Amino acid sequence: MEYLIYPFLGIFAGLTGGLLGIGGGLVVVPVLIFTFTLLNFDDSVLTHMAVGTSLGTIILTSYGSVLQHHRKGAVRWDILKWLTIGLVVGALLGAEVAGALNGRMLQLVFGCFALVMAAQMAFGLKPNPKRGVPGHPGLMVSGAFIGMVSSLFGIGGGSITVPFLSWCNVKMQEAVGTSSAGGMPIAIAGAVGFVYAGWDVGLRPEWSFGYIYLPALVGIGLTSVVFAQIGAKFAHKLPAATLKKLFSVLLVVVGIKLVLG
Repeated sequence: MEYLIYPFLGIFAGLTGGLLGIGGGLVVVPVLIFTFTLLNFDDSVLTHMAVGTSLGTIILTSYGSVLQHHRKGAVRWDILKWLTIGLVVGALLGAEVAGALNGRMLQLVFGCFALVMAAQMAFGLKPNPKRGVPGHPGLMVSGAFIGMVSSLFGIGGGSITVPFLSWCNVKMQEAVGTSSAGGMPIAIAGAVGFVYAGWDVGLRPEWSFGYIYLPALVGIGLTSVVFAQIGAKFAHKLPAATLKKLFSVLLVVVGIKLVLG
């Protein structure tokens, strides 16, 4: 039964990641927390395993969605190359911070983050575009912040990157496309950080690689890479605002559950 969950989770994560530019982590992390709880993973490593595994799956999800956004000319590579420097540094730092937190604290922090993202999506809260894209140092500093938060919560960074780029007067479709591409360096650096942080930690389940659970990584990855491309195609056709409001309802349920434990 466990191994049937992961491919279906990959379908949902891929679709939402490609469609909304959020990398799928907001879906993957809470579902993996609930799944690993049912599998009786030790509480001290359970949430870390969910976050680390989520980052591993985002590597594949990002690849699938970036292909489609790039074909549409929606990836601002001129912005991304400088943003990436900060994203990598921040993602490595975020993995270290997560490794220092106990499992319950990490779960509580993620639950609060999910509730904040639910409010942002439901009410369409976003900064008004008032400025242009910052210079190279500004992009690197912004990338470091985005990378650290994204790695800490096991997400692709889209929930932060898209509003940031929109605030900088980047067109929405380009913001989503660039955010999807930015999820790749975040996921790679973050996953490496979680492997390192969990390498010598005891009580991890069999088939774990640091804080990454390989059966979940493979199962989710098999479907997410395909459905991320499908989601990216629909991103240019469907009313994303309506879908975000529906998705926010799910995040409220997830956030409350995680906060209450």
